[in-house]
Amino acid sequence: MAYANTTVFSANATSGIQGFTARIAEGFANRRLYKQTVRELNKLSSRELADLGLSRAGIPAIARESVYGH
Repeated sequence: MAYANTTVFSANATSGIQGFTARIAEGFANRRLYKQTVRELNKLSSRELADLGLSRAGIPAIARESVYGH
């Protein structure tokens, strides 16, 4: 019985050291955006947050969903 196995190597932006550093940079950028979102929402008054249908306790979850999508 003959058996053939082919492996295709694709060097793309998400492989190796370049991919690793790209993911690290993306993580730092996302974290920076998360912190900025939290900071800006915390600047709003309780009245402004209520007008938007938000509570101060929900700010971290809202920022997390905004940046990370979950």
